[in-house]
Amino acid sequence: MEDLPEPRPVAPGRYPVWEQALALLNRDLSVTLPRLEPLRLLALPSYDTEEPEWVYVATANGEWHGNALPPHSQDSLASALASVADAAQESVVELLWQAWPLCPEHGLGMHPREGAEKRLSWWCAGGGARRGPAHVHAAVGALDAAAGA
Repeated sequence: MEDLPEPRPVAPGRYPVWEQALALLNRDLSVTLPRLEPLRLLALPSYDTEEPEWVYVATANGEWHGNALPPHSQDSLASALASVADAAQESVVELLWQAWPLCPEHGLGMHPREGAEKRLSWWCAGGGARRGPAHVHAAVGALDAAAGA
């Protein structure tokens, strides 16, 4: 029987752009789910030694859900932030069985979307005609500032 590769924590400094993006996501996580420990990067070796390892956004206990981060998303912070935000949201939503983050105005799950200023933001679909239109709530990584507003 062939040994399956074991996931391992990513060493600090190995993927600095993803780490920077994850630090922003963890700011939002600490404001919205303060009891949850920070998310982390977890690596799984590729079966093909010529291929790079697969890197996931995992909860503190090492669980993740969804696809690995695309290697090309390290090309810029904007690209890394979009990929890490999607992966973080997928892991949190699937593993905790709850929407994250929630719009404080509508109680709906928000999604990362590039805003008018080319900045990735948490976007809410709104509550319909009676409860308000779709809107950008805050930049990804800035939910702490929005909570104090």
